[in-house]
Amino acid sequence: MFIAILTYKKTLSEVDKYLSAHREYLAKHYANGDFIASGPQTPRIGGVIMMKADNSEAVDAIIAEDPFHINGIADYRIVAFTPTMFANDSLKSIFA
Repeated sequence: MFIAILTYKKTLSEVDKYLSAHREYLAKHYANGDFIASGPQTPRIGGVIMMKADNSEAVDAIIAEDPFHINGIADYRIVAFTPTMFANDSLKSIFA
């Protein structure tokens, strides 16, 4: 399991130019089963993506497709973790 923490390097007006393409990228990876949850940070200084991937190389390949990455909009901090506790059993299956 990985969490990508995005920090914007550009102004919000520049971020917004690529937001539609970024959302299409997100939709593609939700459809592929790569992403579990995502959204903007509060305040809006970046975003967070929770993802399933086999290894850091797979994460790097996924991030390389992000229009925010391609266009130098955000920096990415990747955190790998192994979930061991869950709010309920239905969540456990998501992370299996």
